[in-house]
Amino acid sequence: MDEPVAARPADPAGPRRARPAGRAWRAAPVVVCVLAGVLFGTAHSWSQGRDIDNRSVELSAVVHDAENRVATAAAVAGQLQDQVDAAAAGDLSPQVEAVRQQAAGLDAAAGLTAVTGPGLRVSLSDAPRDADGNYPAGVDPDDLVVHQQDVQSVVNALWAGGAEAMMIMDQRVLTTSAVRCIGNTLLLQGRTYSPPFVVTAIGDPERMREQMAAEPGVRLFQKYVDKFDLGFEIEERQGAAGSAGTAADGTDRWTVPAYNDPIRLATARTGTG
Repeated sequence: MDEPVAARPADPAGPRRARPAGRAWRAAPVVVCVLAGVLFGTAHSWSQGRDIDNRSVELSAVVHDAENRVATAAAVAGQLQDQVDAAAAGDLSPQVEAVRQQAAGLDAAAGLTAVTGPGLRVSLSDAPRDADGNYPAGVDPDDLVVHQQDVQSVVNALWAGGAEAMMIMDQRVLTTSAVRCIGNTLLLQGRTYSPPFVVTAIGDPERMREQMAAEPGVRLFQKYVDKFDLGFEIEERQGAAGSAGTAADGTDRWTVPAYNDPIRLATARTGTG
């Protein structure tokens, strides 16, 4: 996982620096200069605001274009994979069949098959806004949103707790998958998501809960949850049909889809025979 861009202060309730008191101005000419500066500064601020809005629109268009290109590339990759599978199925030589059987046995370990079983679903969300869409006054906005290190801490804790398979939002992820946040937007494998951020892990629920409780990053996020009312919910499914907590659809297990993105080879060697 990538290291977080910004770190949370260890104490969300820590004292903030007071703003220094302004000096009294007595000379009339100075007052005039100050007022003129305010007017020019306000005009400049309005101009900069429009520039920022324009850049935001341009960035949104770039992200949207990138997502479309990723979707197109994924579709092409899927078609090529189908062609490869068809070509491999047409060669019934013993050597090819032996290799296919060997590769098929590694699909689950590589994350290339769907997994169903007991586990946890963890949801992280920003602090609520008021009716006008604003955060409370006098609070640092960075304290009120989910950051990259918060999602990363949950993911790392679930892997450390023995997760067999994991999904972030609607995508299967591997231990090598990168979690990045731009502002409060999650960027994952070429797609963007807004909060709440949902992580689903298949494995021993109790063991994963214990690991999350011991993870420093998760414990720090919990402090901000308690202080600023950010969202942090854990839903558990035990995997036994008819047990307590059975889902509305009658199941009590999570299903994580197969990993569909390309797997890049870091090293390779020439085959023999």
